[in-house]
Amino acid sequence: MKFGVAFATRGPLGQPAMLAHLAKTAEDTGIESIWTTEHVLVPVGYKSEYPYDPSGKMTSADNDPHPDPLLPLAYAAAVTTKLKLATGVMILPQRHPAYVAKQMATLDVLSEGRAILGIGVGWLREEFEALDVPFDERAARTRESVAAIRHLWKEGDEPFEGKYYKWGRVQSNPKPVQPGGVPIVIGGHTDISAKRAARYADGYFPGRDDTEGRLSELLAIMREECDRLGRDASEIEITAPLPGFDPESLHAAAEKGVSRFMIPPPAFDKDGITKGFNEFHDLVIAKL
Repeated sequence: MKFGVAFATRGPLGQPAMLAHLAKTAEDTGIESIWTTEHVLVPVGYKSEYPYDPSGKMTSADNDPHPDPLLPLAYAAAVTTKLKLATGVMILPQRHPAYVAKQMATLDVLSEGRAILGIGVGWLREEFEALDVPFDERAARTRESVAAIRHLWKEGDEPFEGKYYKWGRVQSNPKPVQPGGVPIVIGGHTDISAKRAARYADGYFPGRDDTEGRLSELLAIMREECDRLGRDASEIEITAPLPGFDPESLHAAAEKGVSRFMIPPPAFDKDGITKGFNEFHDLVIAKL
């Protein structure tokens, strides 16, 4: 079992000393990965419904810092040696895939093969409008972007042509250190997100707890889609929120296929981070 930390740059954790302390302490106490979030813009007074809170709004204020998801991971790479560095998630259809391919390959080189590209299609229509990216095309753009990114990660200089992106013979270097490229994880809590994971991802992060068996339903949808495509569902690494601190809950989730469990930052000050991670190690990791 592996454990990751979500919202790794939230609030004061986006500051250099706090981020370095979070990353190093997480690594020292057996945490496998840290995950960053993304909103390049937060439109004031947005009407779109945030899908991960009953209020329909993000729990952070509109003017709270939302650091770029990749630069902090490069910073964390410099102060750690084993910790995996993940976007959780990058809003992929808002970005040109050539830049994403270059940035993620660079992060993978600098971290010596520790990068993970977590992606989502996005939910904040007003943000897409401000960026002049068609909101209703976001799913199709995401699918094509993944194909384009993987195309650039391969050796060679073959042209690429899709509906939204195309180029002739080009070179994009460096290539990722990890064989086959940086793992791509689909984030999302809907039925279609589970199907997307089956269609073109290396991992799936439903992003919600197992209330009323929803995680089980999503994994069943993903596996059914894998069967339809002739794909081995075990190839897809499953990440899910921590179901509880007891070994029984963790083993039950692992039997469903979950191999990585996500936790929030234990605190937003250095002493609290140190204490929280050490307690989590003693209560959970050490007992597995």
